[in-house]
Amino acid sequence: MQVPVQITFDNLDHSDAIEKRIEDEVRKLEQFYDRITSVGVVVERPQRRHNKGDTYTVRVILTVPGGSDIVVNRDPGLDHAHEDVFISIRDSFSAARRQLQDFARIRQGHVKHHSNQRP
Repeated sequence: MQVPVQITFDNLDHSDAIEKRIEDEVRKLEQFYDRITSVGVVVERPQRRHNKGDTYTVRVILTVPGGSDIVVNRDPGLDHAHEDVFISIRDSFSAARRQLQDFARIRQGHVKHHSNQRP
């Protein structure tokens, strides 16, 4: 990667454990596509009402050459699993990985293009 990972914490304190997990997930992404030029991650706790029961939102923005940015914004909704920030991180990076794999397949020409014409 050409630029260090930019991690922003919104409505929660900085955490070295969260930062390390994000950096580990970014390294995993680079195994699928090593041409990522930058990664931005926003970890947010929108409610901030109580110590338990708050959900976390993790937004991942990947910049790759020759394509538009890959953006994953996981809205936790009513999923109580996202009360754990590490599960939110895992889910967001899994979605980013799938989008990055799709992007890489298209760039490498491994995607078939079907014509819309019928005989």
